[in-house]
Amino acid sequence: MKNILSIQSHVAYGFVGNCAAVFPLQRLGHDVWPINTVQFSNHTGYGAWTGQVFTPGHIADIVDGIAARGVLGSCDAILSGYMGGADLGAVIVNTAHRIRAANPRALYCCDPVMGDVGRGFFVRSGLPEFMRATAVAAADIITPNQFELEYLTGTTITTLADAVAATTRARTLGPSLVLVTSLTRTEAASDAIEMLLSGPTGSWLVQTPRLALEPAPNGAGDAVAALFLAKVLETGDPVAALAHAAAAIFAVFDATARAGTRELQLIAAQDQLVEPSRLFPVTKVA
Repeated sequence: MKNILSIQSHVAYGFVGNCAAVFPLQRLGHDVWPINTVQFSNHTGYGAWTGQVFTPGHIADIVDGIAARGVLGSCDAILSGYMGGADLGAVIVNTAHRIRAANPRALYCCDPVMGDVGRGFFVRSGLPEFMRATAVAAADIITPNQFELEYLTGTTITTLADAVAATTRARTLGPSLVLVTSLTRTEAASDAIEMLLSGPTGSWLVQTPRLALEPAPNGAGDAVAALFLAKVLETGDPVAALAHAAAAIFAVFDATARAGTRELQLIAAQDQLVEPSRLFPVTKVA
C-alpha cells in the first residue's frame, strides 16, 4: 500500500477529477488523501453546472493541516489534475516540493489538464504557460493527451514518428516518463485508439479498440493517470503499468458503452480495474 495525495477537481454527480482517480487508486489498494480544487454539481461538459472553485489559500490551508499531522514524509506520490489557474498551480507545485523535501523518493505525477482536440483550451488564461514552464518541469511523470502534448512541445502530431519525437522533447522539459493518454495518428486504423509511453528505456505503444461512445465520456484521462501511477508505484515497471492502464480503461469504456451512459462506469467495472480480463500487446517503437 502507498500513500497518494491527489489534488484535482470534484463533482457530486459523475466521474471526473478526483471522482475518477480516487476510487481506482483505492481499489488497487492505495491510501488516498484527496484535496478538491473545485466542488461542482457535475462536470462542465454538460454545459451547465453549479458550485465553486476553491481559492489557492483554501488549498494551501488544507495542505498545511495535513503537514501539521507530521505525515508528509509518509506520502509516496502526489497526483495533480485540473488546477483552475496558475495561482492555484503554484500551490500544487509547492506542495510537491514540500512532499519531496520530506520524502525524496516521492513521485509527482502531473496530468497537465488544459484542453482537448475539438474543444481547444478550456482553462484560465495563463495556466497553459504555467503548466509548460513550471508544473511539467517539476514532475516525474506527465500524462498529457495529444492536444496537450502538442502545446507543451510546440509540435503537430500526425504520425508515430511525430509522437515519439514530441514525447522525447517533452522529457527534456523535466519529467522522466511521458504517457500520451490518447493518440490518434494517420497510420493507425480509424477504429483504434492508442497510448504512447516514453521513458529512459525507450518508447512503447499500446492499441485498443475505439468503442462507439457518443458523447465521449469525460474523466478518462483522470482515471488513466491514476491507474498508471498506481501500477508504477506497485511494480516499478512503467511498461507493465502502461499495459495495465490501457486494459483497465478499455474495460471501463466497454462497461460504459454497454450501459449507454456518458459517465464512466468505474463502479460497475471495478474488478477490471484490478485484474483486466482482456489484455493488449505493448510494442517497443523506439
